[in-house]
Amino acid sequence: MVMLTRMPEGAPIAKPGAVIAGAVIGGRLILRAGLLAVPVLALQIALTQVQTTLGLSASGAAFAQEQKKDTRETRRTPALRNAVYEKLAAAQAAAEAKDLAGAAAILDEMIAQKREGKALNSYELANVYNLYAFIHYSREDYAKALRAYEQVIAQPDIPLAMEINTRFTVAQLYFVQEQWQKGIDALLLWFNMTDTPNANAYVLLSQGYYQVKDYDKALANVEKAISMYKEKGNVPKEQWYNLARFLYFEKGNTNKTVEVLEELLTHYPKKQYWVQISHMYGEQKKDWQQLSAMETAYVQDMLDKGTELTTMAYLYLNAEVPYKAAKVMDEGLKAKAIEGKSKDWELAGNSWRQAQEIDKAIPAMENAAAKSDKGELYARLGNIYLDGDEYEKAISALKKGLKRGGVNRPDTAQLVMGMAYFNLKQYDNARAAFEKAGKDERSAEYAKQWINYMDSELARQKQLEEG
Repeated sequence: MVMLTRMPEGAPIAKPGAVIAGAVIGGRLILRAGLLAVPVLALQIALTQVQTTLGLSASGAAFAQEQKKDTRETRRTPALRNAVYEKLAAAQAAAEAKDLAGAAAILDEMIAQKREGKALNSYELANVYNLYAFIHYSREDYAKALRAYEQVIAQPDIPLAMEINTRFTVAQLYFVQEQWQKGIDALLLWFNMTDTPNANAYVLLSQGYYQVKDYDKALANVEKAISMYKEKGNVPKEQWYNLARFLYFEKGNTNKTVEVLEELLTHYPKKQYWVQISHMYGEQKKDWQQLSAMETAYVQDMLDKGTELTTMAYLYLNAEVPYKAAKVMDEGLKAKAIEGKSKDWELAGNSWRQAQEIDKAIPAMENAAAKSDKGELYARLGNIYLDGDEYEKAISALKKGLKRGGVNRPDTAQLVMGMAYFNLKQYDNARAAFEKAGKDERSAEYAKQWINYMDSELARQKQLEEG
């Protein structure tokens, strides 16, 4: 509704929507881009876990002289002969000294002896290929490392613990090479063999299912990992929560997405989670929580992007706190954190106007209008000039807007122009403007009221002049 400042007593009061008073700030602000961020890739997790498994040293892939007895399956594992042990020890020492070529040469010689009839038993071969795998991995040749580990598994009668550990590493290396389904299949085989799967294994499986877009299984496994950690009194890892958050969001489960974000903010308070949870509160129609979450980030100087600051301003406007909205825009524009496009200045101008700071609304809307290629903002600027009793400027802005085109309601622009002419006592021009406005049925009644009022005012003035 237009503010008719210092209008004569008895003048028509503007009906709602009759005159443009600035952009409508209704509706709910739902920004989803931040929540669509892809969680940590399985490739990254797999690499980290492979490095942890191998220990980044030859000892991580070295042969095992003793294996803990496993009661689940009885295997008659061949012995590791002293001569073979000594060569493996030499190869391991070379590998730990980063002499990978020397280590590989020793292993090559052992394989060559096998070809010459000096057979290595299955357990000895498994240890040779295990060390080969470490060498290939150290060279970042993951395909060869994978083939070497598969040779380990292929040997009959190796210790069960050795097979279980190797199968887990094989699964991880499939993930490293982005062979997601093979990684999943290998990991499921490992789950069937082990009695003690840990939370990291469930997360790895979750990542695999995520990559093949089986979000239900991905979610079930990451939930299991989080639950296992919590049961032991530990704080689940941030990337686990993020994967769960993404999966809940993809499934459209807003309430669970919010729960995960609240957990993230409890243990890992960061700007991105404040912003995301603000948006999710908006989807839940929890307006005050939406504002509070965003404001928490704002008062901590976390909001540094223009879109974030304009979102903050819109939330303040929705909460009917226009002065704070105006201050956010003013500071952001001055610091150039907000780009300063026409729509940004328009938001600033509307905010100042709603805060009844007309002297600040005018320059903001002048910038907005100057940067726009349509006349609509000049029409709004004319409204603000009228509020500030700058009638000639109001007329000029309105004419410029109508000439440029693109004014949403030309009839209301003519009404405002008529009011400005009336205040300047240019009654003929005012009548012409009101008559143009009256041609639109939406403003016809209101324009007629103004003409009638103006006629009665002119008659009253004439009577006064005649004494």
